[in-house]
Amino acid sequence: MSDLTFEIKKREISTKGYLNQLRKEGYTPGVFYAKDVEEPYYFYIPEKELNPLIYTSETHMVTLKTDDGKEFKAIMKEVQFDPVKENVIHVDFQGVVFGEAITVQIPIVHVGASIGEREGGVLTQFLHKLEIECLPRQIPEKVEVDITDLGIGDSLYVKDITVENAKILSPEEAIIFTITPPKGAVEEVQPEAEEAEEKAEPEVISKGKSEEEE
Repeated sequence: MSDLTFEIKKREISTKGYLNQLRKEGYTPGVFYAKDVEEPYYFYIPEKELNPLIYTSETHMVTLKTDDGKEFKAIMKEVQFDPVKENVIHVDFQGVVFGEAITVQIPIVHVGASIGEREGGVLTQFLHKLEIECLPRQIPEKVEVDITDLGIGDSLYVKDITVENAKILSPEEAIIFTITPPKGAVEEVQPEAEEAEEKAEPEVISKGKSEEEE
């Protein structure tokens, strides 16, 4: 897993008006928290500098360097987007302690061309992130899932995959991929796709931890 470094500026717990002003000036408010840090560290950072971290299909360890001489190792835990403008309005970083396991969500991507797709079926992905527990230095950037053997009507579940050096926490029966029949085809396997939608675990995109913004 590759490391990224960001320089951040400390801020105090502030009013909503002050935070909105920061955003207008191109900054994103954020907070860092960790088990071995007594108080959350509130900061702001240029929004454009966060883009390589936010708009990626990989998980990264980051180093946060503060303007008052501190340095934190962390992962980005949560991102809050404006529901209308869709820009980033708040980020949460969770500190890591080397040697102690951490819970993270990593992206799931498929590799290979499935048998079902070659026969005209449609690949649907229901689960886009996998929750795992592992040591910080063993966090994979992503999980690659081979779908080559999936035929029409087949599904691939969490229980069908493994992640090296990690414990999978997502429900075993959660469906990741399903191959559905071509549009207009009548197949008995269609109910399985409907079942997949029901079993698919909802994913939290963002929920800021900073009460100041409520």
